[in-house]
Amino acid sequence: MRTTFATNPAGALVDGLIFANGQSNLEWDAIWTVRTRRVPEGWSAEFAIPFRSLSFPAGQTVWGLNVARHIRRKAEEDRWAGARLETQFFHVSEAGDLMRLEGLSQGVGLDLRPFAAGQWRDSARRDTTTLTGRPGFDLTYNVTSSLKVTATVNTDFGETEVDARQINLTRFSLFFPEKRAFFLEDAGVFSFSNTGIRGSWGIPALRSEALPFFSRQIGLLNGEEVPIDVGVKVTGKIGRTDLGVLDVRTSDSVTTPARNLLVARLRRNFLQQSSIGAIVTHGDPARARDSATYGADLRLATARFLGQSRNLMLNAYGLQTVTEGRRGNNLSYGASLEYPNDVVEAEVVLREIQQDFRPALGFVSRRNVRVFRAGGRYNPRPGEFLGLQQMFHGAYFTRYTRLDIDQTESWNLHVIAPIDWHFASGDAVHSMFSPVVNYERLFAPFEISPGVVLPGGEYRFTRWRSDLATAPQRTLQTNINWQFGRYWSGTADELQVSVTYRLPPRLAITLNTNQTFADLPQGSFVARILGMQFNYSFSPFLSTSGLAQFDNLTRNLGWQSRLRWIQRPGNDVFLVFSQGWLQDALGGLRFHQQDQKLSGKLQYTVRL
Repeated sequence: MRTTFATNPAGALVDGLIFANGQSNLEWDAIWTVRTRRVPEGWSAEFAIPFRSLSFPAGQTVWGLNVARHIRRKAEEDRWAGARLETQFFHVSEAGDLMRLEGLSQGVGLDLRPFAAGQWRDSARRDTTTLTGRPGFDLTYNVTSSLKVTATVNTDFGETEVDARQINLTRFSLFFPEKRAFFLEDAGVFSFSNTGIRGSWGIPALRSEALPFFSRQIGLLNGEEVPIDVGVKVTGKIGRTDLGVLDVRTSDSVTTPARNLLVARLRRNFLQQSSIGAIVTHGDPARARDSATYGADLRLATARFLGQSRNLMLNAYGLQTVTEGRRGNNLSYGASLEYPNDVVEAEVVLREIQQDFRPALGFVSRRNVRVFRAGGRYNPRPGEFLGLQQMFHGAYFTRYTRLDIDQTESWNLHVIAPIDWHFASGDAVHSMFSPVVNYERLFAPFEISPGVVLPGGEYRFTRWRSDLATAPQRTLQTNINWQFGRYWSGTADELQVSVTYRLPPRLAITLNTNQTFADLPQGSFVARILGMQFNYSFSPFLSTSGLAQFDNLTRNLGWQSRLRWIQRPGNDVFLVFSQGWLQDALGGLRFHQQDQKLSGKLQYTVRL
C-alpha cells in the first residue's frame, strides 16, 4: 500500500493512503512524527517514519519515492520526480527511485491498542439519562512486511465526526462518505472499478453509483449505530497481487439481530498501471436472508499513450447480486474510456444497473437504468494573457434510459463556456453563465418537497450556473456558486456560499450555506442548510474542532465539538460533545432542546 506523509512550518502531522495510481484516503492515521525548524532562509522538516508503520515487499531494495512542496502564496507546486502537467503528485507510477534499502526489519510487527470508551446521554425526547462504557482493543500484526492482519473487539466510533447535512431534491439515494477509522484504514484495497462518486469542478457526477461494497452498511442502520462485537481484516500485497478480506460480527440490537458480514477482494496488478480483479460479499446487515454479490473488474492504463506523455485509461466491470427471494434482473456492468490530460480531456462511459441489482453491503443510487456519458474539455494555457494560468471549454452529454420499457428517462447537457478561467494568483471564475440543458420524464408523480408534488409527464428546462472562487492561500477565501433559470415546471435559484477565514497555522473558521428557492405551479418551497465549522490547533498534538448545522426540512439544529490530544503518536485522548435542538413549528429563533451526548475515548498503543 502506498503512503503519503506531509507537514507544514508549524509541524502538523498529515498522512494518508494512495491507491489506484492517484486516489487517496487522507483519513488514515499512522504512527510517526516530524519536527520542523524555521530559519532565516525559510524552514526545514525532519521526518521519522518507522518501518513497522509501512507496508513494503520483502527483499525489495528499490522503493518508489516522490517529494513535493506546495508554496501557497505563489500557487506553486515543486516536485522531485514526475513534474509534468499531465500527472499529479499522487500518481505513483511517476515517482523516483529510493535505492539500497537492505536489511530492513519491522521487529515482531505487532501493535496492541487497548482503549476505554464511555458515553453519557440525556434524551429529552425519551426523558431518560444513560451512562455506558466498555473496554475494547485493536490489534495489528504484520504477517509479512507487505501483508497485515487488523482486528477490533468491542469497536467504538465515538470520536467520529458527524455527517454533513444534505437535503435530497432528487428521486435517488444520497451518498454519505465513510469516516470511521477501522473501515478507512486500507480502504483502497477494497475499491472497485470506477463505479463510485466521480466528477470534479466543471465535470458533473454521473449520479449512477453501483458499489458492490460500501463500508457504511456495516455498523449503521437507518442512521442508528449497530454495535460491532469483533472485526478482522487481512490487507496488503502478495507479490503483485492486492488482497483484502473483511469479516465483521455485529451484535443484537433493537433494530436487527446479530449478523456475520464478509467481503473479499483480489486484484492482480500488471504492467505499470493496469490490473484485473474480483470481489465477493456475503451477508445482509438489515434482513434475515442470504445475500451475496459477485463481480470482476479490469483496468488498462498508461501514461505513455502512443509513445507520448499522455494518459489513457480503460475500465470495465461486471457485477451480479444473488438474493434470497429474487430472481433475474440482478446485474450491473459497464465500461469507460478516459483521456485525462492537461490540455485535452475526454471520456465515454456506458453503464447498466438492472432493477433487482441490490448489493446488501453496497450502495446503488438508482436502478433500472442504462447510462451513457460522452464529453470532453479543451484547456489551453494562454501564457501571460490577463494573468491567466489556464482556460477551460467543453461539454458533457449524459443520457439515462429506463430499462423495462427502453425509453429515455432523462438527459442533460453541461456546457463549459464561455468563461471558465483559472488565474495564476489561484483565483478562478468557473463556468460563468454556462447552460445546463435538462430533460426529465416522470413516469409517476414525484414529491420534490413536502406538499409539493410534480405530476407525471415530460419536463424540459435550462439552467444557468456561475462559480467564483478566491485563492486558497488568501486569509479570507470565498466560494460562490449560483444556479438560476427554469426548474421543472417553474423557476428556482440555487445558491451555495462558503467563506473561510484562516489565521495560520492555528485557526480556520468556515461559514457555509446551501439554499434553493423554488417557485413552481404546484407550490413554492425553500430548502435551506446553514453550517459553521471551526478548527483550532494549540499545537500539532492538541487540537479542537466544532461543527454546527441546521436544515429547514428536519428543523434540527445540531452541534458537535471534538477535542483530540495526541500524548504521543498512537496514544490519544478524545472528548466529543453533541447537542441537538428542534426549531419551534412556528419557525423563528425558538428552539427546544433535544438529545445531549458526551463521549470519551482513551487509547494506548504498545508496539512489539
